[in-house]
Amino acid sequence: MTPKFADDGADAVPISVIRKEALNLWLSDQDQHVANWVAASGFKADLGQILPIPDDRGRLARVLFGWGDMRARARGRFHLAAAVEKLPAGTYRVEAGLTEVEARESALGWLLATYRFTRYAGEKRDLPQLVAPEGVDVARIQATAAAAFLARDLINTPASDMGPDALQDAFESLAAEFGASSSAIVGDDLIQENLPLIHAVGRAAGQAPRLLDLRWGKEGRPRVTLVGKGVCFDTGGLNLKPGASMGLMKKDMGGAATVMGLARMIMALDLPVQLRVLIPAVENAVSGSAMRPGDILPSRKGLTVEVNNTDAEGRLVLADALAMADEEAPDYLFCMATLTGAARVALGPGLVPFYTDDDSLAHQLARAGRHERDPLWRMPLWDPYENRLEPGIADLDNAPSGGFAGSIMAALFLRRFVENADLFAHFDIYGWNPEAAPARPKGAAFQAARAIFHVLHQELSE
Repeated sequence: MTPKFADDGADAVPISVIRKEALNLWLSDQDQHVANWVAASGFKADLGQILPIPDDRGRLARVLFGWGDMRARARGRFHLAAAVEKLPAGTYRVEAGLTEVEARESALGWLLATYRFTRYAGEKRDLPQLVAPEGVDVARIQATAAAAFLARDLINTPASDMGPDALQDAFESLAAEFGASSSAIVGDDLIQENLPLIHAVGRAAGQAPRLLDLRWGKEGRPRVTLVGKGVCFDTGGLNLKPGASMGLMKKDMGGAATVMGLARMIMALDLPVQLRVLIPAVENAVSGSAMRPGDILPSRKGLTVEVNNTDAEGRLVLADALAMADEEAPDYLFCMATLTGAARVALGPGLVPFYTDDDSLAHQLARAGRHERDPLWRMPLWDPYENRLEPGIADLDNAPSGGFAGSIMAALFLRRFVENADLFAHFDIYGWNPEAAPARPKGAAFQAARAIFHVLHQELSE
């Protein structure tokens, strides 16, 4: 499925977006039969309220879309996208009622709302199409939606069809589409290439662990490296998860899917960077060769790690990948992972915590999150907690006892493997919408990538 705007808007049905406070003024400019129809239908311009208006032959002539009041709008985003589920197939255009910022958000939301995951079953009906509102960046919005569709497809696909092998296939297809180079270090070669943590986490699975590596862009441009957690299914290992906690673990490669979507945006829009994408792709399984609680593992950076919980595996595979990325001293190093339940306890499923030591980057990301309607919230890399990471028997503990500040502790652990990158940020995403909302169907979520792209575009575009 390729998200795009309608090619021809000559016969498009106009949509009038009506703010609650402006309804009476709008009605005063209409023919009497329109005013009568609106009154008889009980249309009050409440947020998301839709009223089709027929012409004198009974054909659809116009659609009114309620924009509510400021307080109602502030409680959500992508409001116009709700029309995709309610309108019949056809071509539509927004005639009036939106500011430039609202038009951009609404255009993206409309495309995002057309996503359907139908690989196994589901609705295949024709959907309403939107003519791109005047003045919006069509190429960027379509590329953004295509990136979200890629990430959602990857996350929604169950592990039976999205193990490390299939994730590598998708990774290589993405590279081929944009003329990027890709490579993979697989199985016992991880030991030879000094990636022991990735090997230890994935060695118990039927499909071999691997590190996927993509490169794109011209020499001499700023270096941007993306690292994404690619745990294709997480049983918890020998610290086995309960069934309720294991049910959504197909999404534990959400970080990998998200950086692949972000990479797609960067390449499709030809951002002037040297891009590198690193994905440790593994399955955290149970077998005789599984890592055990109490094991002490070496890492690429030379730090030893005591495994006190095999279910804290994501930070282990990311540690080796981040250490490799950091060796090149990139200008930007971004890490994305469905890493901790603690992040959800703190901020819920729809608000992404991020960590960075750089105040300027933090400000840029927070501002970009607001601009792109891609919510982010800075959390602290709290140095006084560092000693909890040091068990004494090894350099680091992957799961310090006590259970407090779990997302912060994971971020502090990852920071130990980054010292050369100019700017580093880690995002503890959820990668899932537990319930449907406009432009965000229940299921896989594409989080934080739009905000990151905005920062890179603002800082690095020629």
